[in-house]
Formats: sequence, structure tokens, C-alpha cells
Amino acid sequence: MNASSASSAPFTASAAMLSGIAARALGWPPDLFWNATPAELALSLAPPAAHPSTPAPLGRADFLRLIESESDGRN
Repeated sequence: MNASSASSAPFTASAAMLSGIAARALGWPPDLFWNATPAELALSLAPPAAHPSTPAPLGRADFLRLIESESDGRN
């Protein structure tokens, strides 16, 4: 084994392990996972707030207004 293949062994093992974790977390079948682009994989694994279509979280004032508007007079 030469120096370059020895240094790539940890990367290869880590990449294989992480690809399996990502595929299971996403519920993607192998063909979909292996055909995904790096950008598709990154967007799919990003926290929901990173997606452009995700609305801003509900603030306290809006939450209290929602409770008040949905109140039926019972506590």
C-alpha cells in the first residue's frame, strides 16, 4: 500500500459509513441516493430553516394572538 492509498483509507471508510447513515435518514433507496448530486444531498440534510420555502418560526406575540383567536371561552 502506498502513502496516498493509506491516507485515503480513513476517508473511504468514513464516506461509506456516512453515506449509509444519510441514505437511511432520508429514506432514499440506494439508486436515488447514489444518483443525487452533492447539492441535492446537502439541501436534503440541511436543517429545515435552511430551506428557502420554510416560513419563519411563530413568535410569542403571534402565538398568543392565535390562542386568543381560537379560544372558545374555556380555560
